[in-house]
Amino acid sequence: MLNHSSAWPLFAVGSSSSWLQSTGHFLSADLKFPSMWFARDAVPYVSSLVLAYLLLVRALRFRRINKLQRSALASMTDEEAWQIQQAMAQLEFPFLFEKSLQFALFRTYGIPSISKTLTKTQQFANPQFSFKRYTDTVVLISEFTSHHPTSHRSRTAIARTNYIHSQYRQSGAILPEDMLYTLSLFATEPLRFIDQYEWRRATDVERCAMGVFWKSIGDAMGIDYTDYLPSAASGFRDGIHWLEEVTTWAQEYEKKAMVPAQTNRDTADQTTAVLIYALPPKLKFMGEWFVSYMMDDRLRKAMLYEPAPALAQLFFAATLSLRRLVLRHLSLPRPYFLRVENHSRDADPETNTYHMLNWSAQPYYIKPTLWNRWLSPSALFFRLLGLPVPGDEGDKYFPKGYHIDNVGPKRFENKGQEYMGKQMQDLKGIRNGGCPFH
Repeated sequence: MLNHSSAWPLFAVGSSSSWLQSTGHFLSADLKFPSMWFARDAVPYVSSLVLAYLLLVRALRFRRINKLQRSALASMTDEEAWQIQQAMAQLEFPFLFEKSLQFALFRTYGIPSISKTLTKTQQFANPQFSFKRYTDTVVLISEFTSHHPTSHRSRTAIARTNYIHSQYRQSGAILPEDMLYTLSLFATEPLRFIDQYEWRRATDVERCAMGVFWKSIGDAMGIDYTDYLPSAASGFRDGIHWLEEVTTWAQEYEKKAMVPAQTNRDTADQTTAVLIYALPPKLKFMGEWFVSYMMDDRLRKAMLYEPAPALAQLFFAATLSLRRLVLRHLSLPRPYFLRVENHSRDADPETNTYHMLNWSAQPYYIKPTLWNRWLSPSALFFRLLGLPVPGDEGDKYFPKGYHIDNVGPKRFENKGQEYMGKQMQDLKGIRNGGCPFH
């Protein structure tokens, strides 16, 4: 092909055919091909930038966990375990860590002794109460997982949780096995989700941290391991040792206790409605399929759910695999200032209450600011679907926030102060930030 410099002499000859030929070359070279020439010339620079970015991702993606690897397993304290779990929940795997805790709660409904209690109280099996009860559970768990083990907020959330459970435990409605099984899921489901769906597998340090932290929570909730875990009497070496034994026990417990029951299905249906609340009506069936896809066969049978269609399963698997590849190779690590937080750091100066910062269902405990009510992506999306936003329907969604020591079902409102006061004193000795194994 002739370039610009070779076309010009042909134009000067005067032949019409030469003129047309040269003009064609002129137009091709000057009007059509400069962009291609520029693109071809820019390829090395673009390639270098892409390569540099990929190398930067590779260099920084594991930097945070490499620092955490210095923690000693045998002597890991509750404070160290909490810090590692914070990194997992707020920085390393924020989306699926939260979903795993939601699914841990959901999985407990596959045990009839648990689902029957919830059905009787109507807290999770009735749409009139399920959204509020679900949010209250999220609030309490978030408060004692997101704050330092010795903090007032963490201890208050545990004391409130213990008070709500106390009457059911005393009456035998909540069995000791149910408490231990639920605790085991909060310790193990995040690790299972990370290993199966995240951009990297959990490390031994992270596994140890989950064992240490949730063993400490179990101690604070008065869960006795003596009749269930082999090393309860002689003592556990570290968090991983406790985690292994509680995982083995939970798997065996599921084999005999996770059986089909209508109460399982009733409770699961209402919780699924909460989880897929923000999906457009015509897409809710996809949300239901996804919930079923995330279940294993035993849980699905216990819930009386049908498996998702094969094509939907293929789509979900491909989407999760693509997400894993993008996060690992194309995404820079989340910086600390963009960490994921679920509730306000400080109490509202006017009401002395705390607020949730995000909502994916009904907007309980969300402060109706200009941003939350009108400008945020969530507000715009919810308005588009005709769903309530913060500040709607008066005080129905508690826009003034929550007091930690008063969270829970209405029948527990303004009750249990004496019980929780004693609990707070006991927790000072139990949750002191030290190692729960020594």
